[in-house]
Amino acid sequence: MAGKQLPSSSLARARAASPRGLLAAAALLLLLLLAASYSLLLSPSSPGGLASPSSGPGSAADTAFLASLDRFLASPRRSAPPAPAPGDLDAAIRAEEEARLYGGGAWPAAPAPLRVYVYEMPSRFTYDLLRLFRDSYRETSNLTSNGSPVHRLVEQHSIDYWLWADLIAPESQRLLKNVIRVQRQEEADIFYVPFFTTISYFLLEKQECKALYREALKWVTDQPAWQRSEGRDHVIPVHHPWSFKSVRRFVKKAIWLLPDMDSTGNWYKPGQVYLEKDVILPYVPNVDLCDSKCVSETQSRRSTLLFFRGRLRRNAGGKIRSKLVTELKDAEGIIIEEGTAGADGKAAAQNGMRKSLFCLNPAGDTPSSARLFDAIVSGCIPVIISDELELPFEGLLDYRKIALFVSSNDAVQPGWLVKYLRSIDAKRIREMQSNLLKYSRHFLYSSPARPLGPEDLTWRMIAGKLVNIKLHIRRSQRVVRESRSVCTCDCRVGNSTKMF
Repeated sequence: MAGKQLPSSSLARARAASPRGLLAAAALLLLLLLAASYSLLLSPSSPGGLASPSSGPGSAADTAFLASLDRFLASPRRSAPPAPAPGDLDAAIRAEEEARLYGGGAWPAAPAPLRVYVYEMPSRFTYDLLRLFRDSYRETSNLTSNGSPVHRLVEQHSIDYWLWADLIAPESQRLLKNVIRVQRQEEADIFYVPFFTTISYFLLEKQECKALYREALKWVTDQPAWQRSEGRDHVIPVHHPWSFKSVRRFVKKAIWLLPDMDSTGNWYKPGQVYLEKDVILPYVPNVDLCDSKCVSETQSRRSTLLFFRGRLRRNAGGKIRSKLVTELKDAEGIIIEEGTAGADGKAAAQNGMRKSLFCLNPAGDTPSSARLFDAIVSGCIPVIISDELELPFEGLLDYRKIALFVSSNDAVQPGWLVKYLRSIDAKRIREMQSNLLKYSRHFLYSSPARPLGPEDLTWRMIAGKLVNIKLHIRRSQRVVRESRSVCTCDCRVGNSTKMF
């Protein structure tokens, strides 16, 4: 222990220790050094730790979708196309896995990087859709059925762009070292399908979109790797609840990248999504990051107790909103406003969040809402009222450090929510605000992707599923289907939130 002296008798015994004791002491010292190195690596304030949000190889990282997309489309194609599948893909994969397992004579001390094979899909599924989005971005005023600007919806669900752009970038420009792109399918742990399902849903005519979905489905399911695993080791971004909807039933064994689970069945059919196989990703925030300087400047101006700006009426689980409006509209220190689109609406939401201690985050049409991530990057403590909500990267992050969870039943009781918020002491508020500043990096997509950013945490979550994925692939290859049913191991238990 630091600062503690060993007595001279102990030193004498240490000098006389047996070789076995010396080996044990050396092993213990090595473990302590490894633990200290790991702690420094994960420390946000460590001088030699991970890159800061503004770091990058040669220039600052882009966090604006359109600016990054312009640069991406203007740059030359990232690399040579990957190699096709070998004649016997399954045998090649088995040989590669055995070489990795037994090659060093022992299990590796640290996990190897996740190896991702990125399909080289025809441009109608990738580059053509990105160009369609960029070229029409400033020329459209189309709105969805609920009044939301189409392109803004695409942007807040643009996780498919951020992941793909990082994966196919030259390795010299990438910051993430725990995930690498491989060119040979037999080397891959995971296969990434770079189809822009959200852009195609919103910017193509309905029948044209459905036709493109069918084409993409055929292209992917014709691949040898898909046929070998039935898609279990394939990652498909379907981050908008409506995207890829007409063909989802054919890809339900794949890993879906989702905004939430929605156990009500309004958006996903039973058996299609569950935590064992899928990954929840955050929305792209609508507002700008309130960094450490901003947090310091706004600290004394956070005079509003609770703030909400958005649609006051929603369907499904979002019906809680109208009840909350009725309960809170006349309460002192609380601002509840109908949201508006465009730059003015964004500015009003951003200013309101930066002047508030707490931000209300009720369910929308789905259990999740982009407003949660707007609150986090604004330094406004989220008050989550969404009993079926699943959160991004919850296997890695403890949301109790940055948010309050309140049941719907409690929230609508007369006077209950205001009394509860006023009972939170100043020390806890300061701690949560400090944690929000630390956690904000986990919800900011960027190019290049940064360590501990959402792209990094996505691959860490998927890496944690690898052994189970391989279990189901191998089991499906040997189970006699006529005599035994293949286990699905669905994990669809609803998340009933409660107050912390």
